[in-house]
Amino acid sequence: MDKKTTNRLKRYARVIERRAYIDPQFYEDHKIKRGLRNKNGTGVLVGVTGVADVVGYAYEDGKKIPTPGRLDYRGYSVEEILKGARERQSHAFEEVSYLLLFGQLPTQEDLDLYHETLWSLTALPGGYLEDVILKTANKNLMNKIMQSVLSLYSYDPDPDNTEIFNVLNQSLGLIAKMPMILAYCYAAKRHYVDDASLIIHRPKSNYDPAENLLHMIRPDSSFTEEEAQILDTLMVLHAEHGGGNNSAFATHVVSSSGTDSYSAITTALGSLKGPRHGGANLMVDSMVADLKDKASDWTKAGQVKKYLEAVLDKKAFDRSGLIYGLGHAVYTLSDPRALLLKERARTLAQSKNCPEEYQLIENIEKIGGDLIAEKFALPHPAPANVDLYSGLIFHLLGIPRDLFTPIFALSRTTGWCAHRLEQVLDKKIMRPAYLTLNQPQKYLPMEDR
Repeated sequence: MDKKTTNRLKRYARVIERRAYIDPQFYEDHKIKRGLRNKNGTGVLVGVTGVADVVGYAYEDGKKIPTPGRLDYRGYSVEEILKGARERQSHAFEEVSYLLLFGQLPTQEDLDLYHETLWSLTALPGGYLEDVILKTANKNLMNKIMQSVLSLYSYDPDPDNTEIFNVLNQSLGLIAKMPMILAYCYAAKRHYVDDASLIIHRPKSNYDPAENLLHMIRPDSSFTEEEAQILDTLMVLHAEHGGGNNSAFATHVVSSSGTDSYSAITTALGSLKGPRHGGANLMVDSMVADLKDKASDWTKAGQVKKYLEAVLDKKAFDRSGLIYGLGHAVYTLSDPRALLLKERARTLAQSKNCPEEYQLIENIEKIGGDLIAEKFALPHPAPANVDLYSGLIFHLLGIPRDLFTPIFALSRTTGWCAHRLEQVLDKKIMRPAYLTLNQPQKYLPMEDR
């Protein structure tokens, strides 16, 4: 862009900043629920779902009461699901995928048939790898995955059919293909953007999603059972989080218009990419890296506290005043996902001989939670959320930053598809109201402006 055009766009941008800004007080004056949030921080009730339940507080006599967090998939505690899988010495992601879609726990026969069905839908269309993924590598994997998912529309013989059979077929195809799409978009980025060797591994029919993902993203395809099990746990905990989170709600909104599955899931991916949603795990990782760089000795709790105080005072990191990885819109006392990941992170850090890395994250949780409570007069420490320990697990597994949010997306695809199937059956378009700021104006001829 030339200098003249750049300066013109800067002027336009200043006009937009002045004309498009809406004072938050306007929402207060007109009793509008900004961000679809009530004054007490709870979400405005806008829909009904049977997919999952996210519980972080209770109401007694009209007052919001903090409670330990709970996450249920179709009424089943995610903690109990993972416990059951461990007792069987098996992985749980496909079990959870089946449960979210069909609303019931699978028998072993159900699970075997489900795995077989997904495998039958795994293959990418002819020429898709070369034409869609490899020829147009992208430095941002989330954008590339969005492009790749949307391109599947062109290979579908009946893409706009929203009958349940067809939407289910498309959903299962997306769930089955997503590990390959993620792995191959990453391989293309490494080769064409980072100048590394191009290595493509085919998925294996006897592997589950976590195993296939590790197999396909690692040049030597090697992984341990402990690594696969921990990645499986992480994927289970990212698989779904109710209808009110930004990407699930976006899925409901666009699906209510009658659009196709590829457009709906691409919309969800775009939502998840944002730093206020799925991209928050990268903000945690960046903050931890900045702490290590700025603190004289990041293994000392006192240095961690000094840094986090500066973050809260908007004097460190991105100067937003936010300690990333702490606090949640729904959970008050604890995020059950964080508790489960913390347990796995501790075990993995010990086996990888990295206890100091785990201790740093635990210090951020303890010290940061207390600092936030003190600053904002909370009756309890701000709890760790899922993003605090997921980044540590990714690092301990040797998974690069490029894949943090894409793995979140891969895991959440089943949840999005379950919400889409609900919405397709609803047959009612979402159409809320907006209050306008404008007053009627008299149109002016060009010479009078």
